[in-house]
Amino acid sequence: MRMYAARPGGRRYHPVLERLSVPTSGTVALLAGGALALGLGGLGELHSGWLAHVAYLALCGIVGGFSRPRAAPLIGLAAWLCCNAFAEHRHGELGWSGPWPEGGHLAMFAATALLVALPTALPRRTVRAARLRLDTPV
Repeated sequence: MRMYAARPGGRRYHPVLERLSVPTSGTVALLAGGALALGLGGLGELHSGWLAHVAYLALCGIVGGFSRPRAAPLIGLAAWLCCNAFAEHRHGELGWSGPWPEGGHLAMFAATALLVALPTALPRRTVRAARLRLDTPV
């Protein structure tokens, strides 16, 4: 099991993080979206506004940072479902404002998750420690 890795050509070493699988990422995004809706409700911000969208974009970024890039559409869909049902139309009702506004929201959430997940998916090289040999002069 690798403990640390570095990107090819890079000098900084980072701990190797295991990424969440696609179904797990979707589940985490859906549960976190529901919890975020409860938090926004406590603040009185359950309406279609910039704060709810920014909060769900941040949620997509956080979950996307721990997920594989293939999970971005599912994370975006989960965030869109929670934002649409609880922040925009309240009371858990999905509303449809047309294909362009709703498609734009869905694309925005998925793109945020994808952009955060992509740099973490770049290939990394394994750090190999040089062996210290006491019999050779330094």
